Amino acid sequence: MDEVKSFDMGVAGSLTMIFLTLATTLLLINFYRRYKRLIDRKDQE
Repeated sequence: MDEVKSFDMGVAGSLTMIFLTLATTLLLINFYRRYKRLIDRKDQE
């Protein structure tokens, strides 16, 4: 029974880590795009 429990926790942990990594990546890409847009705007001025 203990093996099944640890397996479930392992899967949940892996899914959580994947979700957190994806969320962080999306946020970084979003901020980078916004930052680039700001710089482009300053260059045009």
